Amino acid sequence: MKSSQCTCERASSSGFQAGSATCPCCGYTTSVGRVREQLKGRRGGADDARLFCVVTLPKDSNQRAYRTAISSDVEAFARACASTASLKAERHIDLEVSIPDEEIPTTELRRISVPIYGMRTWGDLFSARQALAISTLVRLSARAAEELKTSDAAFSDAVATVLGIAISRFTDICNALCMWETSKTQVRHMFTRQAIGMLWDYAEPNILADAAGNFSVTLNTMMEVLKREAIDLPRGHVEQASATAQLMPEASANAVITDPPYYDAVPYAHLSDFFYGWLKRSLGSIHPDLFLENEVPKAQEIVVDRPHELSKSTKGIAFYERELTKAFAESRRVLRPDGIATIVFASKTTASWEAILNAVVEAGWVITGSWPIDTEMETRLAAQGQARLASSVHLVCRPRSGTVDSVSADEIGDWRDVLQELPLRIHEWMPRLASEGVVGADAIFACLGPALEVFSRYSRVEKASGVPVALGEYLEHVWAAVAKEALALVFEGADATGFEADARLTAMWLWTLKAPDSNGKAENVGDDEDSDDEQEGKKPKISGFKLEYDAARKIAQGLGAHLESLTHLVEVSGDQARLLPVSERTKHLFGKDEEEPARAGGKKKSSAQLNMFAELTEAEDAEVAWKEKTVKRVGETALDRVHQAMIHRRQAPIDVRLGRVRRGKRRAQRSDVLLRWQYPQLCYSPP
Repeated sequence: MKSSQCTCERASSSGFQAGSATCPCCGYTTSVGRVREQLKGRRGGADDARLFCVVTLPKDSNQRAYRTAISSDVEAFARACASTASLKAERHIDLEVSIPDEEIPTTELRRISVPIYGMRTWGDLFSARQALAISTLVRLSARAAEELKTSDAAFSDAVATVLGIAISRFTDICNALCMWETSKTQVRHMFTRQAIGMLWDYAEPNILADAAGNFSVTLNTMMEVLKREAIDLPRGHVEQASATAQLMPEASANAVITDPPYYDAVPYAHLSDFFYGWLKRSLGSIHPDLFLENEVPKAQEIVVDRPHELSKSTKGIAFYERELTKAFAESRRVLRPDGIATIVFASKTTASWEAILNAVVEAGWVITGSWPIDTEMETRLAAQGQARLASSVHLVCRPRSGTVDSVSADEIGDWRDVLQELPLRIHEWMPRLASEGVVGADAIFACLGPALEVFSRYSRVEKASGVPVALGEYLEHVWAAVAKEALALVFEGADATGFEADARLTAMWLWTLKAPDSNGKAENVGDDEDSDDEQEGKKPKISGFKLEYDAARKIAQGLGAHLESLTHLVEVSGDQARLLPVSERTKHLFGKDEEEPARAGGKKKSSAQLNMFAELTEAEDAEVAWKEKTVKRVGETALDRVHQAMIHRRQAPIDVRLGRVRRGKRRAQRSDVLLRWQYPQLCYSPP
């Protein structure tokens, strides 16, 4: 909607890019810094945002209808604002009707960036109408539970608990940071990724409408689970305790299952504050022991806090690894000698894997197996473009002194025996994974279980000199054994030992990235960075195949290659390594920078009206230019020579088509030009 008069300081902007705003009336662009300053004074702007349109679902149709906002729509929102303001001003003693006013911590701006736009409290993340609706649900659920308490107090608490959890879950789709999902034409929940970032235009669901986004959908979803599980649901017992100081007695548990955090990947406690405020208001009187603090406890959380000028946290890598070892040791204490433990892990970095494995071994566990189980959504925002795990690897562990262990808890292993057994175990395990369809990064990390059983069954492993072997040194051999075995699988039936270093690395690199989806196609490859409204501009798309640098380095070493000597094949930038596409290797292949050939399916900048003869002239010029691109040197390796041939072959169809044009066959001439521009991916050779 356009206003009759442009007021850039107040006009609703349509065209946000990296935080800057472009006025829809005059086209003036306001910088990101100025946008933040304006929104700070408006507490994020949720209550004075401009209503663009209203979406309706007619009773006689399944299609959504869209209309512009009318005066009654605006008045309804204004009345909600007035009611919410009154609610905040009265400051009711009864917490069930108040709106969360706890401050949002500024120590996690990396993942919770809304404070820089003026959203200072958790209540600022909701429009006035949303806050009023949710607080009303809290009040009504408390009233319903109170009416039941006279007849059955336990049942009353159970009903109130279910309603409180449903309201908390509902806040994820009823806040001022929810977007409109055009593909499904419905409101999309806020936590599409593990962060809370600014959103420039939000969608507000009608919580009473007979459509997606209403409260009854959330409640009914929970009730379906309860009805299904209540048929034979054993009575459970839940306690709140630290993983490093569990309440259970020694050797009392049959099984331990845990999914530990990964360094600084996700600030779980900070993100949980979003739900904590509403939960406390609805369930604080029923479960007072769970809501003693004003916010989620964060001091003992086993994560790494990134350094920040506003943060006083001292939780670094040393803290994380030390406390993680304590947590695994405590789990080992409460587990029975014949018990079993499962540790779920899905990190793609070798550093985090080595940290958790070292903590497990030092805590007194024997890792007896590992298996990848599909747990990750294919549509995850961060799941495209790198060697990310398509599944979570489940490590199976036993107590080192358990009855199932054939080695005593204090036996020392011989380094030579361990190294001799390692490749045999990998050789047994890798084909089984391949037969199950487990390939790529999943297969690499799934081999850790059998490999580490060889090492972790001993209290320690020593070399002939008596020097103990660190787990990190052993893992270097594990990566090498996995890489060699994987290469043998890639070239099944062939002897890959004679392959040159660049060919071995390329084959293993592409195999590592292979993670088929449901259609059997490999992942798309592109930029993988999490979106963040802090970014001043969009990063350019970088082609190629990326791996985490440390993983790439270990794979290369295992194959007898070194990244430092393969700079013409691999580009290293920070903690990322990228296998260069063929089109970016022309300097190495031809001795000078070359014009990049047109990519298959690529687009060529052209004029508004194509001129067939002008296009032919341009194509002839391209032919002359290409003939000048003679090979200055023969490829040094077989891979180089293959890449040289690939580049030559991609230009061959143009040469053939031009030859037909010169022969004067006008119909064929016109057909060839059309094929060239409409289907550039085809390697077309006329008869």
